[in-house]
Amino acid sequence: MKPLAVVKRRSAIIFTFVAALAIAGIVGLSKAGADNSYVDYIGTKLLHVKAYFGGTFGSSGHNPEDEAEDQRKVVVTSPMIEDVTITESFVCQIRAQRHIDVRALEGGYLNKIWIEEGQTVKKGQVMFDILPTLYKARFAAESAKATVARLKYQYTEQLAKDKVVSKNEVSLQEAEKDEAQAKANLAEAELNFTDVKAPFDGIVDRLLQREGSLIKEGDILTTLADNSVMWVYFNVPEKYYLQYMAHKKQREAEDKIELVLANGDIFPQPGKIGAIEADFNNQHGNIKFRADFPNPDILLRHGQTGKIKILRPFKNAMLIPQRATFQLLDKRYVWVIDDDHVAHQKLITVKHELEDVFIVGSGLTVKDKIVLEGLRDVEEGAKVQYTFVAPQEVLQNQKFRAE
Repeated sequence: MKPLAVVKRRSAIIFTFVAALAIAGIVGLSKAGADNSYVDYIGTKLLHVKAYFGGTFGSSGHNPEDEAEDQRKVVVTSPMIEDVTITESFVCQIRAQRHIDVRALEGGYLNKIWIEEGQTVKKGQVMFDILPTLYKARFAAESAKATVARLKYQYTEQLAKDKVVSKNEVSLQEAEKDEAQAKANLAEAELNFTDVKAPFDGIVDRLLQREGSLIKEGDILTTLADNSVMWVYFNVPEKYYLQYMAHKKQREAEDKIELVLANGDIFPQPGKIGAIEADFNNQHGNIKFRADFPNPDILLRHGQTGKIKILRPFKNAMLIPQRATFQLLDKRYVWVIDDDHVAHQKLITVKHELEDVFIVGSGLTVKDKIVLEGLRDVEEGAKVQYTFVAPQEVLQNQKFRAE
């Protein structure tokens, strides 16, 4: 109700009260035998006051036009159909596709380190040299024995052709030759173990040993990471997993996967879902997804963190502002105004929630008029005076969430 109308109504009530007191006073004076001319004078003045109040405030008592003005108009809009992109974010951990500990295969003194921390190495490149003197001597000795055994075998084989020795003697010499060669191969392998080589192209991490250190078999010398492709792991809830698997082929074809780095920058290479782990985490109800990202500039390193953004296109989505809805228990409703300006409460389902906007799954059509502002002033079955605002204008700059 307008303030002026309130003042008018209060003034009318005051006048009625004053008039009643005056009339009572006149009646009292009359009964008390007061002079009739004096009583007439008071009555005339009272009529003048009544006329004044009647002219000023009389029209404000129950004027239908004022009541119509006092009735608050609500703002109404309609759903809008539009193509949108849904963005879902997940905290992630960045891992190299291969990240291993480089260990010593044989014990001894660390004779030479051929690499530096942070260096890029190629497959087969020598990284560490463990004192090889003893292994070289053993390999030389075993190689010499293998050569002697081979010569004996060849000599015995010639004697067998001349029928000087039996075939059994040839077989015995052949076995001795093979045994000597096996020992020579073992000594060569042990010698090769003293040269620790890179098993693949990668980046060297911190050096854990220094030249001259006494190394035991199995000691970690450094770690090596293959950062050409990075594996980015993130956890998703079971509901998301089920939705993804229900439309897996479509999601793989349409989804755009971005990696947001710790400084807020978007990693320039797009990713794709590379794997889904086999088991759920029973404590959190999540399952781990893996997104694979090419890393040609080696910007990403093992152990970084970031955020995965999955951008999913949504065709012909029905959009309404969140603040046009209200919730009762676990269900969400809107007020719909029919052609007769009568309000009705209508149940809707929300397919997806964007910032300040809902994608409606069911319950509305694009022709429906829904209350945007003034939800608390609307009642079921009541007539509503409203102002219509185009949905394009409403959705252009949403800032408020649902009531």
